[in-house]
Amino acid sequence: MKNVVILDYGSGNLRSAERAVARTGVKVTVTDDLTAAADADGLVVPGVGAYAACMAGIEKLGARSVIADRVAAGRPVLGICVGMQILFETGVEHGVETRGLGLLPGAVTKLAAQRIPHMGWNTVTAPGDSVLLHGLGPDARFYFVHSYAACDLPALQAAGARVTTASHDQPFAAVVEHDALSAAQFHPEKSSDAGYALLRNWVSGL
Repeated sequence: MKNVVILDYGSGNLRSAERAVARTGVKVTVTDDLTAAADADGLVVPGVGAYAACMAGIEKLGARSVIADRVAAGRPVLGICVGMQILFETGVEHGVETRGLGLLPGAVTKLAAQRIPHMGWNTVTAPGDSVLLHGLGPDARFYFVHSYAACDLPALQAAGARVTTASHDQPFAAVVEHDALSAAQFHPEKSSDAGYALLRNWVSGL
């Protein structure tokens, strides 16, 4: 049985993520143990709230190098919501720029939308070669709760990432897949059958 660690660094819907991933048939451990995070078949980096607070939790735990080393070694990592956002180079909130993990190019910035936050169900547009969205049609809907997003889509595409987009007055990255690194801006654990399908697709690649 494959082993997945959900990284507990003080931020994230840990128990709901645990239940959702366990539903795919893998062993799931929620822990702040960096050795377990390094050794697991798959690592999930959750996150809710402020970018700077999530990065502070990562740095306090000392998890930056563990996540980066996994990606460099081709070992799967999945970021969810703010756990996706901190994978980028920087995050800008309330005029303050915070250094991220730098595993994906570009900045996470406030959505240029009339209504903030972007909250509720939305469809996505996936490339034909998406692994995470395989088997899901264009009507599949996912649950979003966020005010900030990665909107520099050309930078991601230039880096060779497969980018699934959504729109809330402007397009943004809803899912990014780049070698061993995967990330979703929405919450798969709150996205019913479509979210389960994404998690199942990710687990199948471990």
